[in-house]
Amino acid sequence: MPTSDDVRRLAEQLMAELTPQQQQTFLGAIGADRSMTLLENVLRVPKPVVGDAPTRIRGFRVRLDLVGAKPPVWRRLELHGDLALDRLHRVIQAAMGWLDGHLHRFRTGSDPRSPYFVTPFDVEEGEDGVLEDGVRLDQVLTGTGDRLWYQYDFGDDWDHVLAVEAVLDEPPAEVRCTGGRMACPPEDCGGIWGYAELAAWVRGGCAPSSVPAPFEDAGHARDWLPLYWHPDRFDVEEANTALAAAVAAPVPVAGELAALREQLEQAGNRALTQVLARTAPPAAVEVSEADAARLIEPYVVLLDVIGDGVRLTSAGYLPPALVERLAERTCVTGWWIGKANREDLTWPVAQLRDSARALGLVSVRKGRLAPTALARRCRDQPSALWRHIISRLPVGRTDFDRQAGWLALAVVGSGSPAEEWTSEIRNLLLGLGWRVEGSPVLPVAAVVSPTLDVLELLSGKTRGRLTGLDPTVAATARAVIGAGPSDAT
Repeated sequence: MPTSDDVRRLAEQLMAELTPQQQQTFLGAIGADRSMTLLENVLRVPKPVVGDAPTRIRGFRVRLDLVGAKPPVWRRLELHGDLALDRLHRVIQAAMGWLDGHLHRFRTGSDPRSPYFVTPFDVEEGEDGVLEDGVRLDQVLTGTGDRLWYQYDFGDDWDHVLAVEAVLDEPPAEVRCTGGRMACPPEDCGGIWGYAELAAWVRGGCAPSSVPAPFEDAGHARDWLPLYWHPDRFDVEEANTALAAAVAAPVPVAGELAALREQLEQAGNRALTQVLARTAPPAAVEVSEADAARLIEPYVVLLDVIGDGVRLTSAGYLPPALVERLAERTCVTGWWIGKANREDLTWPVAQLRDSARALGLVSVRKGRLAPTALARRCRDQPSALWRHIISRLPVGRTDFDRQAGWLALAVVGSGSPAEEWTSEIRNLLLGLGWRVEGSPVLPVAAVVSPTLDVLELLSGKTRGRLTGLDPTVAATARAVIGAGPSDAT
């Protein structure tokens, strides 16, 4: 059943296609009826025709094309005939490279008014129809040349067409991608036209003089684009790795994180599910005593510098001499601009102290900063101190700190490079409904998370700009979320 917005939009389209005389006749008929019933009946989208499920399961070799992309953006896939459409949605997302953060729809024709299958979200919105999760691929496609349309993101309107190239006597052993061309467009780039402008700009060398709208400058545009994104790049092995994760059983994770995953999935957003699917590598990375010592080094340096305790200044800061010593021993001095002798003007040092306090390694009493009993006991036991740190994660008591913390652990545990942590966490927070305080419209401006601070410090942030990923930091995050064995040995 079309919604009121659907009726209005389709009515406007229908009216535009009529002659003035036909418009007058049509409006007169509606006026005589004194309701929208006639219009709704005219514009009612029929339900799709679904055939019987075959008794013998076969396979399909299909080509998936992004409609309107020039040069063509496509993938060749081998699929099981009994693949349900809701799982086919996951396959398309993974094979193309989408993030699954928007709504989608399968249609039986290219026209937006063609019969379509409803999703759980549609049902929640009051629609009635044929649910996609109860329909198999071989019930809508039967022979060579048959097609199925897939729409993703009703704002940018990414239309895809799935065309059968061959019917296979036997289904493939697993869903796989055997070929393709071009990278998936970046999410939320303005649809096919915005993508075309971005692609042309990147192919042209990202010239500062021709930055596409709405970016402020070339740096802004490059920071917004996915890391290493180039429109002409496609890797079939990467596509198959993503496919394997997409069709795998959900990764078991801690209760709070599982609840966030369920909350997003109920809203039709599988971005967190995709992130978590990457947290179970073929071989889990163990954190050895030596690795643990390397990870916790900044905290050990802090404990060593303050000794049994130190008197803070009247303003509550570390004395300048200790700030200088901390900055030097944690390698902040090597890249920090300035004297690095005031805690309030040397944020890496302040962040280290705040983080250690949040983890229960130091405490402040009567103006004195001192190690806790736990820190004294474990100072010379790297594995024990590492285990204590993971037992305190995520850090924070507010809803935002808890949720941002779990999302940070999921992203880092997934193996994403440090350059992408903030953008991935921000996208997940947006999916959960977080916005700038006081504004229901503006997105989260920055990811401020004490848990992310811990993960960055473990990654060596005091030594300078973070790049890539330390496997032992990913293993640490996985140990917290419960997505893989990472015990210290």
